[in-house]
Amino acid sequence: MNTRAIGADKEETACRYLGANGVRIRERNFRCRQGEIDIIGDDGAFLVFFEVKYRKDNSKGSAAEAVNYNKQTKICRVCDYYRMLRHCPDTTPIRFDVVAIDGDRITWHKNAFYYHGR
Repeated sequence: MNTRAIGADKEETACRYLGANGVRIRERNFRCRQGEIDIIGDDGAFLVFFEVKYRKDNSKGSAAEAVNYNKQTKICRVCDYYRMLRHCPDTTPIRFDVVAIDGDRITWHKNAFYYHGR
């Protein structure tokens, strides 16, 4: 299985996990010139932008550690574009979460990072 297929499989796993935990998925793989967001969903009152990361082992660090400052900044830029495109009110509470999959273990990091931008 190539890395793209593995990534798609892990994103599907993350969607099932989030759905089972009450998240309503709005979109998957939202792309624009600024980049991509893996999953966008609603968790209670929050509009949540999810980054899914997978590591088969910790030889290159944990999955969550892969969401560095540069990746966070890119996600925030895509978030801005998404909110503008979908006419989301500025008062809509947003959150940035990471679904880390290390081997077979899934960890949902709520509020994994804060908004960088504007």
